[in-house]
Amino acid sequence: MSDGDEAASDEEHTDDDSAGEMEFGDQPSPLGVKVGSTRTVVAAGDADNPEVTQTLTCLATYDDALTGEEHVIYGEEAATEYPDRVRFMLRSGLPEDEETTGLAKRFFEEFAAANGLGADSVVVYAIPTIDNDAGLQRLSEIIEEGPVGERRVASYPESLCGAVPALGDGLDAIEDTFVAVNMGSTNLEACAYRRGEQLAPFSTGAVTGSEVDRRIANYVEEETQGRVNIDVQTAREYKETHADFDDYEPFSDIIQQPGGGTYEFTIEDAVMDAVDEFVDDAVNEVANIFMPDFANDYMKVYQQALDNPVVLTGGMACIPGIVGEFERRLTEEVGREVEATTADHPETAAARGAHRIAERLVDLGEY
Repeated sequence: MSDGDEAASDEEHTDDDSAGEMEFGDQPSPLGVKVGSTRTVVAAGDADNPEVTQTLTCLATYDDALTGEEHVIYGEEAATEYPDRVRFMLRSGLPEDEETTGLAKRFFEEFAAANGLGADSVVVYAIPTIDNDAGLQRLSEIIEEGPVGERRVASYPESLCGAVPALGDGLDAIEDTFVAVNMGSTNLEACAYRRGEQLAPFSTGAVTGSEVDRRIANYVEEETQGRVNIDVQTAREYKETHADFDDYEPFSDIIQQPGGGTYEFTIEDAVMDAVDEFVDDAVNEVANIFMPDFANDYMKVYQQALDNPVVLTGGMACIPGIVGEFERRLTEEVGREVEATTADHPETAAARGAHRIAERLVDLGEY
């Protein structure tokens, strides 16, 4: 799947694919799925009030102590019990090789079985906008051979799916013209949409949520004068728990010292310094790389798009106050008034938006 002008791609499972293997009901279930580098999110049920399930995109295996049989655990349980060998198979945003593709397939099979996600479904996947044909092909393989979506599988850009809950109660985003900026763990993506069509898609791995986590870890070490070293998982937890542009407060934590005893420390600046730099870097990429290219190629559409709010999606958009900071700094950088917005709960917005699209496909009988 490429970053071309088409916003959607389908791989339909016809009656020939599964004839004689299973019986389906009159109407399939709609599912919205985002298999992300850090978290996998699924939205199901009623699109107006969906059931949202999420977990870490990781797994670990272990041998049964009695039988020697290999078992698989995934998500938070795997990360907590087996931190020494847990695998995050999509750390770069896409599967990198045959091994990680196989692990991702196994992860999603276990996740679907544990959460009762049925094969008799229409599934819309929210996928990243990344210029990596090989990685996208491997992701397509995971999707097409997955345990759900026997009626139909479709893929839409993650930023478009994430914009759907931000721009109304229905599918207004599919009929609108706007700019979306996806602030993910592994990439910063920017794209304009015109009635669902992608225009001027842009992606960079230089400004990411994962880089924020690494900076937090480094800044904590500097702030504590080398007395505290945290891993990126702890740094991510600090970011998700404490980062706040509206009302940040310093916080304390305790570590066990070598040789016994504990050391309590307080973090004043490390977290907010890292996320503040992220916003500056994101604004710079959007204002000085994405927007000039967009304006040069589609000047009239550019003007129309910026009359509407810029939609922020992805995990970093969850930080309180980041929308206002991005709006203020982008306005200053481009020299014109810019409005920004995001959905409630941006971390699950892509799956919820994909679910609305899936429900519309079911309602239209497009399966």
